[in-house]
Amino acid sequence: MTKAFPAFSRPGRRSVLAAAGAMLAAPGIPRAQGRFPDRPIQIIVPWPPGGSADLQIRSMGEHMTRALGQPVIVQNRPGVSGTLGPVQVAQQARPDGHTLTQMHLSVLRRPWMMRTPGWDPVNDFTHIIGLTGWLFGCAVKADSRFRTWQEMIAFARANPERLTYTTSGIGTTNHLAMETIQEREGIKLTHVPFRSSNEAVTAALGGQVDMVCDSSTWAPFVEAGTMRALSVWTAERVPRFPNVPTLKELGYDMTVTSPYGISGPRGMDEGVVRILHDAMRDALMTPENAEVRARFDMPLVYLDTQAYRAFVAERVEYEKAMVRRLNITLDG
Repeated sequence: MTKAFPAFSRPGRRSVLAAAGAMLAAPGIPRAQGRFPDRPIQIIVPWPPGGSADLQIRSMGEHMTRALGQPVIVQNRPGVSGTLGPVQVAQQARPDGHTLTQMHLSVLRRPWMMRTPGWDPVNDFTHIIGLTGWLFGCAVKADSRFRTWQEMIAFARANPERLTYTTSGIGTTNHLAMETIQEREGIKLTHVPFRSSNEAVTAALGGQVDMVCDSSTWAPFVEAGTMRALSVWTAERVPRFPNVPTLKELGYDMTVTSPYGISGPRGMDEGVVRILHDAMRDALMTPENAEVRARFDMPLVYLDTQAYRAFVAERVEYEKAMVRRLNITLDG
């Protein structure tokens, strides 16, 4: 079962420049840190360009560039269900604060799907800030035989493994949520994973699969009338889709938003972490970033450094237990 996480209050807004200046002058930070950043900062987004997380982090990067006085560059590095980029940062990047990565739940979960875990999600990274989450849901083509979630479940129950659905990869949050739903309903669907939510939606629109269960890349197509949403996985109904039920309303007591944040390699200086945290927090709270999040119905899940590290540690234990309960493995 996917765990719901509480909402967090919005902190007071203040100038990023003032915050950064105050930190550089703070007596507890070594003087050498006054040079940070002394070159461009790179943030790895482990998905193809154009998705909701990519656009949200790019919006933050624009504000951070002005605040920190160095370019903040987003580099897309997809692969291995969104874990290739983050693991490369953990294993190869210098811990100087100039190379960071989006941190998401697949990075916390995937090691426990391997016979020999390839990284430690808690100790191989320096976790900096929690940002937001995704709108997840299931959608079908507008001409699908399924007009409601209940009709889809009834068909799947009568036709084991015949109904196909797609996600952005094996072991992703949405994949495991669908595994949980199948377990509860006593049904069996055929999972057809793709590399990204964009590819998943394309496959559904092209008739390669019956249903997409993924982040909100499907939402514009629902608004345009070429797709139909069967469920949303937020705590409450989404204003853009007021007639689409939540999983809770459908009887599952599940909220799935997959909160994500920004992390760097282990061993980063805490003074540098504070500078980055404050710049990112203020970028997150700008009207421009709020507009991007609203466009994709992304819930604000801001966590400061201490709270985000606690969240990661707690969530790793939860993901580990979930993978074991569902017996999902990657290497036999």
